[in-house]
Amino acid sequence: MNVFRNLIAVVGLAGVAGCATAPPDAPPPEPLACPEPVECPVCDAVPEPAACPPPEVIEKIVRVPAPAPAPTSTGDEMDLPIIGAVEMALVEPAGLLLEARIDSGAETTSIHAEDIQLVEKEGKRYVRFNLLDDKGAKVPQELRLKRRVLIKQQDSEDLERRYVVRMWVTIGDIRTRIGVNLSDREDFEFPLLIGRNFLLDAAVVDVSRNHTQPTPKPAPETAAN
Repeated sequence: MNVFRNLIAVVGLAGVAGCATAPPDAPPPEPLACPEPVECPVCDAVPEPAACPPPEVIEKIVRVPAPAPAPTSTGDEMDLPIIGAVEMALVEPAGLLLEARIDSGAETTSIHAEDIQLVEKEGKRYVRFNLLDDKGAKVPQELRLKRRVLIKQQDSEDLERRYVVRMWVTIGDIRTRIGVNLSDREDFEFPLLIGRNFLLDAAVVDVSRNHTQPTPKPAPETAAN
C-alpha cells in the first residue's frame, strides 16, 4: 500500500514538472497597431454647392383686347334700340330730366305730380299740377286733359281715378308724345314709370342692364296742347 501511494506521488510530481518545463504550443500574436488616418485629397477638395442665383424677373406686357361693348340696338331689320330697366328720360314741356323705371308690364306711363286740379277754360278742361325737379323744387304745369283712367292698385281692390295728359318723353334717340297719367309716386323710388304706350314698336327692354342709352338733351320747346 505505501509503495502504491509513493508511486502516485512520483507521477504527480513528474506531471507538474512537465507542465512547468513544456514549451507553449505557439507564441502569442503581437497586437495589431491601428492604421494612421489617411487624408483623402479628392474628398477634401469637393467644394460646397454654389448658391443658385435669384431668378431673373422678366416683365412682359400682354395686351388683352377689350371686351366688345354691349349692343345698344337689336341689329336686325327693325334695329330697335335696347333700353335697360332704368334710364334717364327727358319730360317736356317741363324740361325735366328724370330717372325712370322701365316697366313693360304697365300699360301707360305715370309721373309723380302734386297739387292736381281740374280747371275749365273756354269750354275746355285743363289740369293744373306741379312736377318736381331733381332738387325737389316744384315746376308748375297746365296741360289739356285728354281722359280719365281707373287704375287698380297692387294688393288692393280699390280703384284710383287719374287724369291723363300728353307729354313729350325722350329716352336716348326715342322721342314721342304719349299719354301720361298723373299719380302720387312719393313712396316709389323713381318719379317716372315708362309703360308700354312708350315702348310698343319703339324699343326692346333688357332688364339685366341699366342706362344703356345716352342721356337725352332738351329739345326745342314743343307745344303740348
